[in-house]
Amino acid sequence: MSKHLTPYYLYIAGTVAFTVYGQIILKWRIGMHGQLPASASDKIIFLLKAILDPYIFSGLVAAFVASLFWMAAMTKFDVSLAYPLITAGLTLATVFMAIVILSEPISINKVLGVVLIISGVLFMIRDA
Repeated sequence: MSKHLTPYYLYIAGTVAFTVYGQIILKWRIGMHGQLPASASDKIIFLLKAILDPYIFSGLVAAFVASLFWMAAMTKFDVSLAYPLITAGLTLATVFMAIVILSEPISINKVLGVVLIISGVLFMIRDA
């Protein structure tokens, strides 16, 4: 990797960090609002109430900020490099945070899946 691109990897890190934050917060808080209702009108009311939850709103803002970081990354990286890096970061961080914060179960299949994804991305970007 060329040294002149090193500071721009913060764009990748920002995309990952804000995306993971948003996804974990949304999963955590949406569970507190219960199941999605069956009728269309009740779904709209449910979603409007959920959006007014400050944590859920912060998750939606985080998704927007992540998209700004992604746009910045696209000015400096080929998508064939940036997207695998984002995927690896999202996989590792989301699985870790889901286990630690949401108390989701850990399994050998999850661990092996993460290892395979990270290995594949490292193999793919070796030429970058």
